[in-house]
Amino acid sequence: MEEKSGAIVDVSDNIRLVGTAHISRSSADLVKEQIEKFDPDIVAVELDKDRLHALENPQAFDEETLGSAIKAGKAQLLLFQSLLAAQQRKMGLELGEKPGVDLLTAVEGARERDISLALIDRDVKITLRRVWSKMGFFQKIRVLNALLAPEEDEEIDVNAIAEDSDLISEMMDELRRMVPAAGEVLIDERDEYLASRIRTESSKGKVLAVIGAGHLKGVQEKLQESPPSNERMQQLLAIPKKGPIKKFLPFALPAIMLGVLAYLVSQGDVEALKESTVTWLSINALFAAFFVLIVGGHPVAILSAAIASPITSLNPTLAAGWFAGAAQLRFSAPRTKDLQEFLMMDKFRLLFTNRTGKVLMVTVMGNIGSSIGAWIAGPMILGSIF
Repeated sequence: MEEKSGAIVDVSDNIRLVGTAHISRSSADLVKEQIEKFDPDIVAVELDKDRLHALENPQAFDEETLGSAIKAGKAQLLLFQSLLAAQQRKMGLELGEKPGVDLLTAVEGARERDISLALIDRDVKITLRRVWSKMGFFQKIRVLNALLAPEEDEEIDVNAIAEDSDLISEMMDELRRMVPAAGEVLIDERDEYLASRIRTESSKGKVLAVIGAGHLKGVQEKLQESPPSNERMQQLLAIPKKGPIKKFLPFALPAIMLGVLAYLVSQGDVEALKESTVTWLSINALFAAFFVLIVGGHPVAILSAAIASPITSLNPTLAAGWFAGAAQLRFSAPRTKDLQEFLMMDKFRLLFTNRTGKVLMVTVMGNIGSSIGAWIAGPMILGSIF
């Protein structure tokens, strides 16, 4: 193996890795230069189909995308993805470059020279779902806190980050130390997946692989190891299944509440039945409505959350936030300007002032408020009866 520089590594005569910063013009220039010099048969890029589409069609994010995310119960993943990308967007704006300029240059360079293009990254939806499911409650809080409330006095040398591959690697290592589960999925697993895909493409010809500098060392090491088994590759593409406890937990409270209702009916205790019903309705409605209210939800969204929560709390296949988010989307629809601004989200306040961000926040917070209300009302009802 011959190392050309801090950002270029020849793993073999057939594989050259180019480590880049996704907000760096010099990285983009390096990619263009290496396509000409290495003259590959295949340009492999750290992208999947969805991310490439998003880079090439930055205005493709629309109301339909938001509506689909709400209906599919994926608003929290879309919000998480937006927050993960926000810091990169901010640094790109400071440098006057849009994120992904290096990757787009690789794609355009391959097309201009009529070279085969391979998208070698794992589906971003699988990555997000794996990282979210593997993180425990406190790790999720830690990540969200870091994304939503970065330290005000933290000095970030954007130019240094963009130009120094070692510094990028250090940042990736810091993520792994801070949140091991996130580091495992976002870094280690993707290193393994990228290396496997590069190895596969190299069987077809000479490969120039353009990957983030933070993945350079890991991918290089994986390429020098034995190829992963088919079973291992299937594991990397699988969504972790919930354990028995996690599967049962959403149904536990509804089952208990319906059992209490049946018990009161069988006892003919009309007064206790009325009190329990009022408690369930009022507390569920109050918390769901309040959580939508604090993020500036539309009055109809607040009302929708209040009405839906007592019902959805008894049906784990539904969520009050879905109805609140749909109402927010219907009565305070994002304008083109809002959609574009959200794509360039570089300020935390846009989650509350931007109509697009607000739809997501209303959906997520409506779900959280409904859940809290249900778990407060349930024990209160049980305590008053037994």
